[in-house]
Amino acid sequence: ARGWWERVYGKTGVPYRVIYNGVDLAQYTPEGPAELPQDRQRLLLVEGTLGGGYELGLETAVKLAEGLQAEAGLSIELMIAGKIAPELADAWKRRTSVALNFAGLVPRSQIPTLDRSAHLLYAADINAACPNSVIEALACGLPVLSFDTGALPELVTGDAGRVVAYGGDPWKLDLPDMPRLAAGAVEILAGQERFRKGARQRAEEAFGLDSMVEAYLDVLLG
Repeated sequence: ARGWWERVYGKTGVPYRVIYNGVDLAQYTPEGPAELPQDRQRLLLVEGTLGGGYELGLETAVKLAEGLQAEAGLSIELMIAGKIAPELADAWKRRTSVALNFAGLVPRSQIPTLDRSAHLLYAADINAACPNSVIEALACGLPVLSFDTGALPELVTGDAGRVVAYGGDPWKLDLPDMPRLAAGAVEILAGQERFRKGARQRAEEAFGLDSMVEAYLDVLLG
């Protein structure tokens, strides 16, 4: 967000601070009910609405799942949470051999269970600022896979997941580097214990709700 501002308006003449979104680390936690499948790898895609330009993220997620099945020999389920037109969901089911599970709009209270029930979150939003779906997943111990666009390289660091080079100009919606994305997914799926631990650790370091509130108070009242 800072980079976008400076590209359009230039550097500010007053002090500024970037404050990341935060989540309740006691609510979004690795501890709690989950139904993690043992016979397949579940990839999760979470968006508010899968339409109006967000179809590209769904297309990339399906291509990722197809590649993992065909090239890596993995049994893949792609779970998609978010509002989507029934005809679009049906069209995707006809277009791919990957198991697609459209969960629809998931209530906020059920997001922790959803996150704990997957093996990785694919953050599909290109040039994202600070998507809550990412920091919620990290807090629940769900590793995140994404391209290196927007703030995602700042959010997903170390073993919290894998951020890979886009391989083109995301602002022009060039075709992304799918083999590199698949390689990142394979690494996460092969090292679940390490990456799940790293995801939660990253959330505790940077995305606690208390830290966010304190940062705002420091700026507004300090």
